[in-house]
Amino acid sequence: MADWQVRIVNDISDLDQAQWDALVGGESPFLEWDWLAGLEATGCVGASLGWGPHHIAVEREHRLIAACPLYLKSNSEGEFIFDHEWAHAASSAGLEYYPKLLVAVPFTPANGIRFLTAEGENRRELIQVMGRMLIQICDQNHLSSVHVNFCREDEVEALGELGFLERLGLQYHWENHGYGDFEDFLSGFRSKRRTKIRRERREMKDQEIVIRALTGDDIEPALAPVMYRLYQEHVDKLYWGRRYLNEAFFQRITERFSRNLCFVVAEKDGEIIAGTFNVQKGGVFYGRYWGAFREVRHLHFNVCYYAAIEHCIEHGLRRMEPGAGGDFKRMRGFEPRPTRSMHYLAHPGLRQAVGDFLGHERERMEMMIDHLQETGPLRGAGKPEGAAGD
Repeated sequence: MADWQVRIVNDISDLDQAQWDALVGGESPFLEWDWLAGLEATGCVGASLGWGPHHIAVEREHRLIAACPLYLKSNSEGEFIFDHEWAHAASSAGLEYYPKLLVAVPFTPANGIRFLTAEGENRRELIQVMGRMLIQICDQNHLSSVHVNFCREDEVEALGELGFLERLGLQYHWENHGYGDFEDFLSGFRSKRRTKIRRERREMKDQEIVIRALTGDDIEPALAPVMYRLYQEHVDKLYWGRRYLNEAFFQRITERFSRNLCFVVAEKDGEIIAGTFNVQKGGVFYGRYWGAFREVRHLHFNVCYYAAIEHCIEHGLRRMEPGAGGDFKRMRGFEPRPTRSMHYLAHPGLRQAVGDFLGHERERMEMMIDHLQETGPLRGAGKPEGAAGD
């Protein structure tokens, strides 16, 4: 008989912060207690919003040895692994698709660990303990499905043995191939593209726009409402935009999470006119929220990408994940990388249909990634000798 107990926690503040963060260790910053608790405490997630927290905690003698962030979802918003067609197919067959279970970080299409396990424990076994628990919750409560988004390779393998289906996705990431400076990075481009990027960067100087990256103690709490207004300004312009976050979250995270934050701000005559809210940890830079109070040509590329890349090179960060979508990222040196998610469908017919779809989709995605890697703007292929590794 197992010497641990598994329970469901509806508020992460009921779990000891030190024990939770000890499980996270050097892994994803978005799994840290401060980030997840911030979303709950400020009302960005909750049952009324379609994000009901039901976190899994595995304990031995009152000590947390494994956990995963779990939400009961009544919609598919803020996930970035799109399953709307599955929901439509289920409805057409007379099946209820919502609610469903989701293991993920709300509103965050960033790769990383999803099942936390203590050092010295059998990680594969504990992943499968939590995986079976997810299936049990799903089946006993007559839910349609369980989804684990943007997960790690070892989690894919462990869940696959339990009957979860793998879905392959695509993002564009910037990789630090041992660059000495930004010009060194540019040297890898074909001449025409290199010239274009230099011209876009020069335009900021011509317009006397200063771009700075602020981290740690350089981030003052007074910046939080400014960054929120930038976020709000951008989201409100988008047809599909949703204000998932509120000002209280920006304020709380700025005050309690500055160790992992990087604000890139663009200033004109001492006034902030644009900026990005970013997170960094363990050698990885995560681009999250962009906004601008003024429309300036090429400002977006400079703030979101060029300044961030320069920051990564200067501080020895090995990778930048700017989020979902955008072929324009590829043309600026971001390389295609696969993302993975795992899905359990309770209904046999729906599981078969989704499995067939995922098989065909995976073949197309693998071909697309190969093609994009072969036809990108960077000269040559692969990492140069001495490149930074993972």
